[in-house]
Amino acid sequence: MKKQTSLRTEVITPNENISFPIGTILAVQKYYLRLGLSRVFGKHKDRGRDINSLVKALVSYRLTENQSITKAALWTNRKEVLDTFNLQSFEQRTFYRALETIGNNYLEIIADIQDALFQTYDFEHTNANLDWTSLVLYGDKCPLGKYGYSRDHRPDKKQIAVGVTELAKPINVPIGMTIRAGNVNDQVHFNDTFNQVKRCLREGSMVVIDQGANRRENLECVEHSKLKYLTARQINKSDEATWIKGFDKAGAELVDENRGVYGLKKRFPSRFNYLYFSEQLYGQQMEAKTRKVERLLREAETIQQSLENNRGLPKRYRINNPLIDCEYSYQTKLASLSESEARAILRKASITGREGFFCLVSNKDLTLREALAIYREKDSIEKIFHSLKNEVEIKPLRVWTEAGVCGALIIGFLAQLFISLIRFEHQEMKHTSPKSIKIGLSNLTVTVEKQKTGRIKRIYSNFNPLSTVILGQNYAKT
Repeated sequence: MKKQTSLRTEVITPNENISFPIGTILAVQKYYLRLGLSRVFGKHKDRGRDINSLVKALVSYRLTENQSITKAALWTNRKEVLDTFNLQSFEQRTFYRALETIGNNYLEIIADIQDALFQTYDFEHTNANLDWTSLVLYGDKCPLGKYGYSRDHRPDKKQIAVGVTELAKPINVPIGMTIRAGNVNDQVHFNDTFNQVKRCLREGSMVVIDQGANRRENLECVEHSKLKYLTARQINKSDEATWIKGFDKAGAELVDENRGVYGLKKRFPSRFNYLYFSEQLYGQQMEAKTRKVERLLREAETIQQSLENNRGLPKRYRINNPLIDCEYSYQTKLASLSESEARAILRKASITGREGFFCLVSNKDLTLREALAIYREKDSIEKIFHSLKNEVEIKPLRVWTEAGVCGALIIGFLAQLFISLIRFEHQEMKHTSPKSIKIGLSNLTVTVEKQKTGRIKRIYSNFNPLSTVILGQNYAKT
């Protein structure tokens, strides 16, 4: 008789059990209930499928698998998942109609979400960061889709412009979102974004915007609202004549020793200018301009060789369009210059004397350290944009109607809001990335086991420290 020396492979018997991530669903339900969002969305649809259940399903899917609306409908239309959201089976177009309803009322919805946030949380301040970005839009039917300056590096695609407002450090919770056509610049878009949130900001709060949105009308709008502003502005010729030309580090205040930042402060009747010189920034800009000098020198050398060899202008320097006739007449200065002289000419043309300098302006009397620290903290809103685009993944947009686009963005905004509230409430997760939060919640799964008696048994598994902290209150109910 042969003796068995290895384990026998188990025979897997197919069954009707189903497992799906439950952590994201529980988190969405928790914050949906805490903010009372049923009142926010419920008033916009009173027939058919419950819009609150549809919104919860869409946000949960956004934080879980997050593919298309078609896949979202397939993901939700499983009996066990439908039961979780108290839904009956529905068609894919039900989600699209829900997005249209949300999009048609998105401004009122955002205002109601703001009311819910400030009624629920006693935020320590209402200082705000405002910023704008663009999102790629697939499809030609949405009138919001326009060609413009692409932050996604896709100038070949139409886009939409999105503005976001967040409460500044240490809160870092988004409180507003505005949506405009893709060719609207930040200076124009500012009015929508600021007017959406100004009622939420306490008198004297600081509004921080970047240089792209800085114009006189916008700053006056902030002042008239009894708020303070801090922004960057471009160095001008007056700065060169009065500050930069005679700048001496010995006479300036050392603001940041690690980065070699020195500053000067100048008072005006209605504002304060904060001029800084950064040794680190100076080194970076000079390095970039040195690369530019070398590139321009190589281009000139290539053209000079073509001249000496009686060849035509290299193709990469010509207009390559069959509809345009163009005759070229060109010469270089290299024939009469040494290489060092050529470099000197290029350096003189490239280097302006402004390298390493930057200027902040505010209507509040701050110290040089305070102004720089507040402006640096504005990068937190860039992290929200990164999270929206790469973790919540609201790009590229694939719904075509204007209302559908706005509705899809509000779903993404809610997903980001819940992640930000998790980080705000749990200080131990303040520096945990949104991706890690998503993964930690998604790892918590529920298996719905159908027993022979017909009873349904739910088995929760894959608990981890992150989901335990976030959903601690929910566990007692399961």
